[in-house]
Amino acid sequence: MSHRSLEADLERARDLSVDDLADAVETIGFECTRCGACCKSEAEDPHTATVFPDEVRALQAATADSPAFDHAYDWRDVARPMPYGLHDGPDGPEGETFEWALQTDACGDCTFYEEAADGTGACTVHDDRPLICETYPFSVVLDGEELGTQPMGDAVDREGPVRAHECEGLGRDISRADAEALAETLKERAVRELEEAIGVRDNYARTDPEGGVVVHDSEGAKDRDGRPWGTDSGTETL
Repeated sequence: MSHRSLEADLERARDLSVDDLADAVETIGFECTRCGACCKSEAEDPHTATVFPDEVRALQAATADSPAFDHAYDWRDVARPMPYGLHDGPDGPEGETFEWALQTDACGDCTFYEEAADGTGACTVHDDRPLICETYPFSVVLDGEELGTQPMGDAVDREGPVRAHECEGLGRDISRADAEALAETLKERAVRELEEAIGVRDNYARTDPEGGVVVHDSEGAKDRDGRPWGTDSGTETL
């Protein structure tokens, strides 16, 4: 976050005007076309969407409660270490990373994405999807600096504190009520991203992954099963 402190940015995020965010969303315009582009791999790179630790647990609970899933997902079913910062080792990825990403299938698409015969996409955990998915294709800009991990696709529009990323649904009419609901969630995401970043910073302790992967999140260092690093098989390689 350049020269500014995370705490200062957090206060700016908390002071964001929902009305201003809604004005920006309404001006840009948006309607989801269910094309599925935001849920699928891009240019042979697996889909990456940031998911917070509590969102992983919410998705686990959603799979346990829904008849659409034949079993309750464990942590690895829901999330994987964000690949940024990792390198290839003899037994797979190695190193330290600082975020979780939604798990992907064999095609690199989000594991919760389904596509109908007519090509229409759907999220199987739509009501419990992470904030980054709920606010796509928008992100918040504070004093010229974009917050957090950004959605897939290049930024193509900017209106006040809101930036829009590539999406075929942009430019379509959106009701004021929907714009305000989206604005509320955008503000929530901006605050949560900064709270998570502060938690990562405050709980970070350098850890030797010993040929495996350590994920540092706001709750501390974890293995790829979401367990505190060093417990049980926390030092296993991938």
